[in-house]
Amino acid sequence: MHEIVNAIVEIVGQMGYIGIFIMMFLESTFFPFPSEVAMIPAGYLASQGGMSLYLAILVGVSGSLAGALFNYYLAKHYGRKAVIRFGRYFFFDEAKLEKMERFFYKHGSFSTLTSRLIPGVRQFISLPAGLSKMPLSPFVIYTTIGAGIWVTVLVLLGFVIGQNQELIQEYLHQIILITLGVIALSTVFYIWIQKRLANKKN
Repeated sequence: MHEIVNAIVEIVGQMGYIGIFIMMFLESTFFPFPSEVAMIPAGYLASQGGMSLYLAILVGVSGSLAGALFNYYLAKHYGRKAVIRFGRYFFFDEAKLEKMERFFYKHGSFSTLTSRLIPGVRQFISLPAGLSKMPLSPFVIYTTIGAGIWVTVLVLLGFVIGQNQELIQEYLHQIILITLGVIALSTVFYIWIQKRLANKKN
């Protein structure tokens, strides 16, 4: 495992910011590429002076947003059939799309923010957003904030604990639990705000 981590750090170091952008773009589309693989090594390299911490975060968020926009426009302009036809090459089928749609409609457009913190969901939430023709401005804002939180956490994790794989696994598990709690609180707060606004209109 130590050799694998070293290899990934080396690849990120060689490809630089362009590599981070490409990997995060892929992670936000259909490609099953974990963001941890790109951003934790980037944080480690930043701790060693090989990268700028802030620029690594900016590029990571930009790549995530670009990938999310790819899914969004694919769904918005070409519809369900195109999404399913394209997604089947990456083991994404109609059942998974329906699951994402249920999640999106249950939690509303705000889910494009909170879902960016949930592994296995953040890559695909842009699809129901596009299919429902969610307005572009809130989609971009919510996606950028959610991706910004997740990318920053991963980069800082790599910055603090570097190449220690055991610590990465331990802290990443705790971070996922914490982010799920944040999602629950954010959702409750969002619903409360929406109800207050609805009451004022009435």
